Amino acid sequence: MVFGTVHGRAERVGDVSSAPGGLLDVLGVAAVVLDASGRIVLWSPQAKDLFGYTAQEALGQYAARLLLEEKHLGQAAELFARVMASGESWAGGFPIRCKDGHTRMVEFRNMRLEDGRGNFHALGITTDQAVLREVERNLALSVRLIEQAPIGLAVLDTDLRFVTVNPALERINGVPAADHLGRRPYEVLPHLDIDVDSTTRQVLETGVPLLDRPVVGRTAADPDHEHAWSVSRYRLEDSGGRVLGVATSVVDVTEQRRAETEAARAQQRLTLIADASLRIGTTLDLERTARELAEVCVPDLADVATVDVLDSVLQGHAAETHEGPARFRALAVAAAGPTEAARAADPPGELAVYDTDRLAAQCVNLRRPVRVPRVEGRDLPRIARCPRAVELLARAGLHSYLAVPLTARGEILGALGLKRTGNPEPFTHDDEVLAGELAARAALSIDNARWYRSQRHAALALQRHLLPQQPPRLVGLEIASRYQPAAAAVEVGGDWFDAIPLAGDKTALVVGDVMGSGINAAATMGQLRTATRAFADLDLAPTEVLELLDRTTTRLEETITTCAYAVYDPHRAQCRICLAGHLPPALARPGRAPRLLDLPPGAPLGVGGIPFRTATFDMVPGDQLILYTDGLVETRDQPIDRRLNTLLSLLDDPGRPLEETCDRLLHALRQPDDHDDVALLIARARPTPTARPPGPDTPLFSAGAGTHA
Repeated sequence: MVFGTVHGRAERVGDVSSAPGGLLDVLGVAAVVLDASGRIVLWSPQAKDLFGYTAQEALGQYAARLLLEEKHLGQAAELFARVMASGESWAGGFPIRCKDGHTRMVEFRNMRLEDGRGNFHALGITTDQAVLREVERNLALSVRLIEQAPIGLAVLDTDLRFVTVNPALERINGVPAADHLGRRPYEVLPHLDIDVDSTTRQVLETGVPLLDRPVVGRTAADPDHEHAWSVSRYRLEDSGGRVLGVATSVVDVTEQRRAETEAARAQQRLTLIADASLRIGTTLDLERTARELAEVCVPDLADVATVDVLDSVLQGHAAETHEGPARFRALAVAAAGPTEAARAADPPGELAVYDTDRLAAQCVNLRRPVRVPRVEGRDLPRIARCPRAVELLARAGLHSYLAVPLTARGEILGALGLKRTGNPEPFTHDDEVLAGELAARAALSIDNARWYRSQRHAALALQRHLLPQQPPRLVGLEIASRYQPAAAAVEVGGDWFDAIPLAGDKTALVVGDVMGSGINAAATMGQLRTATRAFADLDLAPTEVLELLDRTTTRLEETITTCAYAVYDPHRAQCRICLAGHLPPALARPGRAPRLLDLPPGAPLGVGGIPFRTATFDMVPGDQLILYTDGLVETRDQPIDRRLNTLLSLLDDPGRPLEETCDRLLHALRQPDDHDDVALLIARARPTPTARPPGPDTPLFSAGAGTHA
């Protein structure tokens, strides 16, 4: 039979033999054969390596005399005779004298041989005892290391079948070692979704190890809980490079993975809280604050978030406790993506009543979170607002729900509702704590916005109440007016206007602006408007009226006010006007370009001690006088000159109805988020039978200090 080697493996033509092992080479096993008299008849090359004698030197010699010290001859002869007589083998260590004179302890195994003629011989198989002990020690150490290792260890042969499994891997897999042997990994662990065969075969063929590959799944050892393992694989080779198989180590890193996951979640929670601190409460607008809270929660905490406030809170009746059915006003809904769960929520602005068995009502009644980690079909009616919403939530795949109360300053305001549809994880206690932290931060902002809205409504109501409700019937004068409060995020100011009938068919026209905002500014405005009316009834010159108002304003604490005060006389077709730190009015006259009146600006009311000056100009039928506060033209991003030019360009048609002109100015010059309120008053002269028309050389206006024109 012909033998050859392929890739270091011994092969036999027509058959495959096992590859040679390297253990005998490591041991250096020598063979010596003695005849019945004790002479050496066979001497292997390994014997020369072990003892130093060549075959020519050893053959024919008595083994005892060649290899033993004199003192050991008797014992050796006795052992030899016993083996030859009984046929029993003998094994043990014996000191041998080598050719170089030194003594070596050698491990022997002696046995009797019989040839075809019935003659007996003695075969001695021997190796160096120190080498043998080292191999034994290493082997025992390897076995104990594998058996006692706390990590799972296994060896797969070249067919990727288990040949060795240690107790730790038995415990990890929940399968006895005997049920591993001869089987492939996927046969032992069929429910682990990992491609073991392809990756292991790659290691076997390439020799490149696969280290610390994460694997997640369940085994028979703990089928109810998911575990994480770190798996390494490397190819096993003997000392001659022969491939023996693949070794696998498995370390259970479930706790480490859980700790890393918790650390990542903690970092995510801190990031979310920091983000909420920046994004929630950027304004005092109630709806926007609620929307900011909802948007912060998705998608990191929930797939759908809703913010609902008790209707009683919006009506100004917040309380420390709430009982019975809950009347919610929906303020915000946010979703991580298109989902029918968002359609199931109460639309913002709508009122919804939840009975006491509903989870949202329980949340505000008990003032504590309500969490349903795993939503079942029977839970949906307690979450949804109506049967239709139940169907939508079911189709959306709602599987976890959390409601957290919104409380601020000891009062219950409403609830933050969170739903998970796409996120597969159920809400946990940690999620509940995080949602509570977000709700607590947002509730204070919501309460501030609610309080601000209440105060703003009160200030606005006071403001509107103090302003003229119906335009008076005036002689020779048509008027239109507007008051527009500031945007919702800024408090109501102290702007006002007035048209006051005076003696002799004259009319006083007033526009003023109290610095500041809120109820205090509105109340101050009311005081000054009342004082203005009282002083105007005295038929004083505009400068005298402003001087009296200046004294009145000075007595009011820390109040500065700008004002434009004009008196129109229809019979003389003249208007006298005086400014106290106010922007110049505009005059639009048919056939001429609109212009700003060039008037002495004066000092604001409340400064005190600075004289005012009156200017007089003709105001004939068709002429329009436009009085306004700075909120109409002042902005943060455009220069005042440009804004004033825009104002004049909008007055290009003096024949346009005054109401339409008011609307046009506000629409073109105001923005929804403007931060100041506006008072606007437009007066147009009408013909009167006794009016004295101006001469052709009459100047547009003249000015004097504290004088009547």
